[in-house]
Amino acid sequence: MLGRSGNPLALTARRGVLLAFGTAAISGLSVYLNSFGVKVVSDAAVYTTAKNGVAAIVLVALALAFGAGREARTLDNRNRLGLVAIAIIGGSIPFVLFFSGLAIATAPTAAFIQKTMFIWVALMAVPFLGERLGFIQIAALGTLLAGQALIAPPTGMGWGTGETMIAAATLLWSVEVVLAKRLLVGISPQLLGAARLGLGLVILVGYLAVSGKLGGFGSIPSEGWMWVLITGGLLAGYVATWFRALQLAPATTVTSVLVVAAVVTGILSALNKGAAPDPRVIAGYLLIIAGTALVALFTALRPSAAHATPAGADA
Repeated sequence: MLGRSGNPLALTARRGVLLAFGTAAISGLSVYLNSFGVKVVSDAAVYTTAKNGVAAIVLVALALAFGAGREARTLDNRNRLGLVAIAIIGGSIPFVLFFSGLAIATAPTAAFIQKTMFIWVALMAVPFLGERLGFIQIAALGTLLAGQALIAPPTGMGWGTGETMIAAATLLWSVEVVLAKRLLVGISPQLLGAARLGLGLVILVGYLAVSGKLGGFGSIPSEGWMWVLITGGLLAGYVATWFRALQLAPATTVTSVLVVAAVVTGILSALNKGAAPDPRVIAGYLLIIAGTALVALFTALRPSAAHATPAGADA
């Protein structure tokens, strides 16, 4: 049986799924706490660069502790270009596009766009990663999409520059997932995470310099730096667990499991407000839990049915 505990592929997939749930928990908490941080640091680009800087320091230190310096020196040119690409399409440009777009977007559609990333990853994972989408996976993805639509319905459909920027960021992050999955065959998650935010930080700082916003760091109050340190630390944990999960389990599964982060954020917000969410939103949460459980269980019990060639399974 594929789902026996002694099956190496099943064990690898289960570890990846469990790590993905850990990533989702970190993401849900981060989104909740970032809602406080952005109120203290008014410039989203400055706030993002500052917390990414904290995360980069943590990830680079972690990578060096795991021997990433020696590993980096042994990489071929193709993998080195891959690290640079991850920094560009994952650790820098999408952040600028997303937060800049969010600042000028007017339609409720904007809140829904970024939450469709798991769909784009699934569509790309089939031709580029050899992953398989059977009836159960498609049903799970449909359930997740329905849950997202209930939580953040794209009502009052409209499209402008802000929505375009958010969509571009979402697509870039989706491409990053597929590229990272391929790179993780020969690169450790520690080195990939350090490159994503370390090299990405250089680009973000360059953007602030060009846009004349570098002085914004000096205007961050002490309370703002507290939020920067907290959310930066969480971002480091997110990236570290995310890439390791992606190395062990199918990209479609890992990205789908991440959707449950919305439930974590919703629960924390409800507890803070002391009021239960709208029944429609609760229904959305239940659909997300059901869809996440379906795709996670299917991957853990039938890993070969979801992943044709498990990249990095033996890492």
